Amino acid sequence: MKLLEIRDLDVRYAHIQALKGVSLEVAEGEIVALLGANGAGKTTLMRAISGLLRPHAGQITLRGAPIQRTSADSIVRLGISQVPEGRRVFPTLSVAENLRLGAYTRPAAEAAQTLEQVWQMFPRLLERREQLAGTLSGGEQQMLVIGRALMARPKLLLLDEPSLGLAPIIVRDIFRSLRQIRQQGMTVLLVEQNARMALKLADRGYVLETGRIRLEGPAAQLLASPEVQASYLGHGAATADAA
Repeated sequence: MKLLEIRDLDVRYAHIQALKGVSLEVAEGEIVALLGANGAGKTTLMRAISGLLRPHAGQITLRGAPIQRTSADSIVRLGISQVPEGRRVFPTLSVAENLRLGAYTRPAAEAAQTLEQVWQMFPRLLERREQLAGTLSGGEQQMLVIGRALMARPKLLLLDEPSLGLAPIIVRDIFRSLRQIRQQGMTVLLVEQNARMALKLADRGYVLETGRIRLEGPAAQLLASPEVQASYLGHGAATADAA
C-alpha cells in the first residue's frame, strides 16, 4: 500500500524553480533512498513533504489524503517526522528534554514507552541523558535527533543526510540504528550522501538531478547502474563504506 505519493510537484524560491514535475512514491514498510548532487533539490523535497515549504503545483498525499496545503505541525500529528540536515538539537536542553520534546503530540504513557525504546536503540544517549545536547559530539547529536523524531511514533520518517560530517566509525553506528528501524517496520525516505550505504539499506531509490527525477528503480539495480556508479559511487563513498 502506498503511504506517500508525490505527483508532478513544482517548488519555487521566488523566480527559481527548485523542483520540476517530481513524482515518487513510498510504500508502507519501505526504505527509499533519494540520491543527487548538492543543489539537486533533495532537501527542498523533504521540506515540502514536511510542510515547511508550500508547493507551487502538484500533489503530496499521505495514505491517499492530500497534505500539500497542510501546516507543518499538523503533518507531524498525521505521522511524518523529519530529521533535518545539520542535526539542530536544542543545545541548552538536556538529552532527555530534547527527546521528550519530540513526543509533544503523544500521550504521556506512550511517550514513556517510546523513550525506553530509544534508550535501547541508542544506549550512549541513556548514558548522557542529563548532559546538555550542545555538548555532545556530532555523532551523538545525530543519534539524538533521530531518537527525537522517533519519539513522535511516525508512520513515515524523513532522514536528511544522517551521515554528513561524521567519521566512518560513527556512520556505521548510525546505519546500524537505521537497520534496527527497518526491522521494526518503519517507513523511511532517506536522503544520503553515501550512496553505496544508502542503496544497500534501501528497497528502492530515486536519483534527483537539477530538480527532476533522473533515474528510479530497485536499489540493487541502481547500485549496479554504470551511470550511478560513475556519478555517486566514487572513491569517497567506497572508503566510508569499507571503513
